[in-house]
This record gives sequence, structure tokens and C-alpha cells, in this order.
Amino acid sequence: MGFMKYKKLGTTDINVSLICLGTMTWGTQNSEEDAFEQMDYSVAKGVNFFDTAELYSVPPNAESYGKTEKMIGNWFARRKNRDKIILATKIAGPGCNWIRGGKNSFDKKTIGLAIDGSLKRLNTDYIDLYQLHWPERSTNYFGKRDYEIDDHEGNWNSFESILDALDGFIKAGKIRYVGLSNETPYGLSKFLEISKNKNLPRVMTVQNPYNLVNRTYEIGMSEISIREKCGLIPYYPLATGYLTGKYRNNQMPKNSRQSLFKGWERHGNPRALKAYEEYFKLAEQYEISPTHLAHSFVNSRPFVTSNIIGATTMEQLKENIESVNINLTQEILEKINLIHNNHPNPSP
Repeated sequence: MGFMKYKKLGTTDINVSLICLGTMTWGTQNSEEDAFEQMDYSVAKGVNFFDTAELYSVPPNAESYGKTEKMIGNWFARRKNRDKIILATKIAGPGCNWIRGGKNSFDKKTIGLAIDGSLKRLNTDYIDLYQLHWPERSTNYFGKRDYEIDDHEGNWNSFESILDALDGFIKAGKIRYVGLSNETPYGLSKFLEISKNKNLPRVMTVQNPYNLVNRTYEIGMSEISIREKCGLIPYYPLATGYLTGKYRNNQMPKNSRQSLFKGWERHGNPRALKAYEEYFKLAEQYEISPTHLAHSFVNSRPFVTSNIIGATTMEQLKENIESVNINLTQEILEKINLIHNNHPNPSP
């Protein structure tokens, strides 16, 4: 029986578990009963940090919108333990026509509507960490490697006005802290600089993808995370399941995300498949499960605050959480870096 590890959330005095319970499959691939079982088990194992979003469950559409938050809200109502959980959710960025008519911008009114909607669904009167799900401005995220200038960008709310709006909701007691998601070094730096100069809320976390086949965070973001105490809470630590080995040799397990939905193909590109194979061989050599290799690598990064796991079965959940007890040796880490040098970031 291992024990959970904890880290500080940004510059706050809040301790969050090194494992954060991801929730985005609850409502599509998972029932409310599944969700309750996952939350109960995770809490029993020392997990105190949940991450959700108004957008969930996935794949995102009008029917799945808000479903996950409602399940979490029902669980809080049933278990009466809201104060035991550090709860993170997100406001959707622009582009989803079923959310507030698709005109989703980060102005004060829209943020207020989003917060009130989440609070209601979550059966709570406060959110611990409120994140901007993706930037309003045009930049590179969601698998886009490089920044390209967009001549049709249109207007977007300034960093200062966004922080100013969020400041109002912190003062009103609706949210406690602020985080970013799918951000770039430019965005993170600007938010930090403006919060310092204007005495506005400080960004505490960044939620970006990070895993063995996508270490792009280390190029321009990880240094900021370390020096500014603004940690990464990575999503896709298993590259949407590919790093578990379940899709190895063209297998397509029943009820897996790849078998059910389109839109995650970027993790199955030929260059990525070659890299996965190298990591699987390394795991075999040291008699570690591929899942544990992938998670324990993420868990060991000094710039990571909490690793967001996602599971559709209890078996997966247990294995994910157990990864906190796996410590990779220097030798294994060196071999990981060797593979990374030969196959750098094939799946951003």
C-alpha cells in the first residue's frame, strides 16, 4: 500500500495530490454510477484534486455540454464533502456554437454567466481553480506545432481586462484562484507580468498536454513554471491511451476512445507509433508496465504540480493512481531522454 504525494498549488498554501482526477469521459463513455465509483476510490487513495470543464463530456457537443459537472455536483450533494476537494473547472474558449451562441469571449459578462452555470451544475458556491480552457486569441494549441499569423483574427479581450474581470469574481467569493490552459510562453508571460504590475490575480497553473511523445512544454514553458512557481497540470499523460500499449500492433480494443470517436488521430501518426514502440521496449526491459513508465515520468518532472489522469474502467484508474509509487532510476530517465532525442515530440 503506497501513499499519495502532495505539492503546493502555485504560490498558494494549498496542497494538491500529485494525481488529479480527470473527468471528461463522464457522461459519454462513463455513467454517473461509474463517476461516483471513480471519485470514491480516488478520494480513498488520497486524491483531493478534481479537474473538469463546462465543455465536458467529450466529444463536445450540445448534448454532452455540462454533463460531467452535473455528475460531480450530484456526488457533492450525496457525499457532503465539498470542502475536502480542490475543484478545478474551465470556461470554454470561442468556437462552440452551442455554448452561449458561439460568441464565447472572455469579457466580464460572459465569464460571469459561465461561472454561475458551473456553480449551479457543480452544486457549490465556489470554485477553487478557474481556468480559461483555450485562448481567445489566435495562437498554436490543440496539436498545432507552430504559431502562424492569422490575418482574420478579430478582436479579443486584453490580458488585463480578463484578469480584472476574474478579480471581481474572486472578490465576490465565487472563485479562489485562476489558471490557464492550452497556453503559450507569450500568453503565460503576459498574464504573469500584468498581474504583478497591476496587482491583479496571479495565474497559479497551466493545463497543457504533456507526455513522453509530447514534451513541447519543455521548450518555452517549463522554465517559466519553475521560476514563477506556476506549475503544469498536464493532460494526456498517456497520449490519449496510446502509451498504455493497448493500440499496439494495430489493435483496436472495444469501447476504447479511438474505436468510438474521431478526432484523436494525431496521437496515432506513423512517427508517434515508432516512438511508442521504443518506450514499450524500455518498459519491458525494466519490467514496468508502459502505463507506469509514462505516468511516473510525468510525475517526476519538477515543473509538474499534478498529473491529470483519465480512466474509463476501475482497472485503469487503479493503475494510474499506483504510478505515484513508481520511482524511475537515473538510468531509465537517461534512456527515456535517448529515445526522446531520436524521436522528438512526434505527437504534439
